[in-house]
Amino acid sequence: MRLPAGLQELLDEAIIDEVVRQLKSGKEASVYVVRCGAQLRCAKVYKDMSQRSFQQRSQYQEGRKVRGSREARAMAKSTRYGRKEQESAWKNAEVEALYQLSAAGVRVPQPFGFFNGVLLMEMVRDADGDCAPRLGEVELSPEVARDYHRFLISQIVCMLSAGLIHGDLSQFNVLIDAQGPVIIDLPQAVNAAGNNNAFAMLDRDVRNITDSLGRFAPELCDTNFAMEMWQLFEKGELKPDSALTGIYVKDEAPPDLTQVVLAIEDARRDEMLRRERESVA
Repeated sequence: MRLPAGLQELLDEAIIDEVVRQLKSGKEASVYVVRCGAQLRCAKVYKDMSQRSFQQRSQYQEGRKVRGSREARAMAKSTRYGRKEQESAWKNAEVEALYQLSAAGVRVPQPFGFFNGVLLMEMVRDADGDCAPRLGEVELSPEVARDYHRFLISQIVCMLSAGLIHGDLSQFNVLIDAQGPVIIDLPQAVNAAGNNNAFAMLDRDVRNITDSLGRFAPELCDTNFAMEMWQLFEKGELKPDSALTGIYVKDEAPPDLTQVVLAIEDARRDEMLRRERESVA
């Protein structure tokens, strides 16, 4: 088996003792089962920009913190240095999200460090000790589907309370271990307060999970948790243990056209006054 350079470096430096096998290869990274002493862990090797197929990274990176003003300017101008910094920030995002969410009580794989573009983390296992299956690979009873949905909604709430949105949550990046769902794949994690697309991504995450589990418990598809939790988040009232109903009634009342016209006239008048002041100045 030909190994990526980053993984070979971990072997050479004795950070890992053996590469057992490749577990999967995705659009962003390849994952390997490795041995560290007596423990089996996963090593996620991120692909370089030229090898990746994931698109629209900019909408996920909006609002992320940058090391300094120099790096921010270089990234904005897309200089060679800026692209290098952007690539580094993208690869570090999942590591930072895992540590942050693990501390917040979200069920994610335990991280063990980030070395030369390789993330070393816990291997999520099923009840038999094998690699855990994805949510989309298991058949569930209606009762278990409801339990998983309740749990995953609470996990999304915990993530949002910590200021993060997964951004690509679906049946393909939730694993089912002996205790239940574990959320994986977080390189595109979104800053909830600093990204203009945050609610759309939150809504998509919630709908993806609901639609997947709704195959086994159809009544779940009638719930609407995203707007409910987002409104609490915007008010600063969302907590990890916030009780949600899943019910959101959209205000269907027609707009007050008189007030709309008055607001437009006020804005027009303000603009005319501003221009007059500028012409005098």
